[in-house]
Amino acid sequence: MTGLNPPSEWRGTSSDPNDEQFGDVVEPISELDDDRLSEFDAVLLGEPFDHAVIGRKGAADGPAALRESLAGVKTHHFDAGPVGNVGDAGDLMLMLDSDEPNEVTTRLLQQEARILTNRLHDADALPVFLGGDNSFTYPNAAPLLEDGSLGVVNFDAHLDVREVRDDPTSGTPYRQLFDAGLDAYACVGARHFETSSRYADTVRESGGEVVTAEEVGDDAVSAIDTALESLDDVDAIYVSVDLDVLDAAFAPGVSAPTPGGISPRELFRMLRLAASDDRVAGFEVVECAPSLDRDDRTVNAGARAIAHFLSAVGGGQ
Repeated sequence: MTGLNPPSEWRGTSSDPNDEQFGDVVEPISELDDDRLSEFDAVLLGEPFDHAVIGRKGAADGPAALRESLAGVKTHHFDAGPVGNVGDAGDLMLMLDSDEPNEVTTRLLQQEARILTNRLHDADALPVFLGGDNSFTYPNAAPLLEDGSLGVVNFDAHLDVREVRDDPTSGTPYRQLFDAGLDAYACVGARHFETSSRYADTVRESGGEVVTAEEVGDDAVSAIDTALESLDDVDAIYVSVDLDVLDAAFAPGVSAPTPGGISPRELFRMLRLAASDDRVAGFEVVECAPSLDRDDRTVNAGARAIAHFLSAVGGGQ
């Protein structure tokens, strides 16, 4: 059975009444009522789980940390102005009918999560998922396959198309989506020496696009244009940010930090360009592990990634 832990009240951190922050404007939502959800441009849902992480755990604490950081971020973007109406539905809570922890599988967690993600996708507001490990990318995006063709832009150091063996992991969500009928896939910020040749071939053979971190460093606008052009024929786009796409110097608090990644500024620019596509139907930030962070670098980068994306939703520049 799937449920929600209700959201806490949001509060800004500034004493200046002119300093409007996300903490002043994000509105808690007590029930997932369609009429209520339709009042918002975007609705946040936390997914505090890291059951399926291949590397270091800690992402279960990501949603709370992202909210706390985002609450103190000002709402104004110089090109787009203030963000629109944002609601917070709280955190996903999975109540599984099992007394044996070993019976709690990632596959079962995904099935339970999809009950609620379906409800969010049926509403007019854009679902924004706060992770948590990215095994939940599958139930977050899969409902969109029911309504037409779907493409994914995956900002990630890794392709995450591993074969599903005993149980899904944080490395299998896009293999699961391909198996379910995913029409197009683009990975932006992929690192050399982080993916096996077998899985690189899997993406190529499926018609996917891989844009490396080096290509982003050469020209971030061209990089995201390449990714979006590969999704020209799809009806809907799901955008995922695995924070390990950032260089380890900017994001130490992830499951698998490595050198050679992209910068936050490059990520923010590309996210705004992706979000301005009116086919965008879902967004997530995953693999934020506060206990592994240093000076809140990863948490703050993740919160600002959300802010930049929300500032451009609906066709912003």
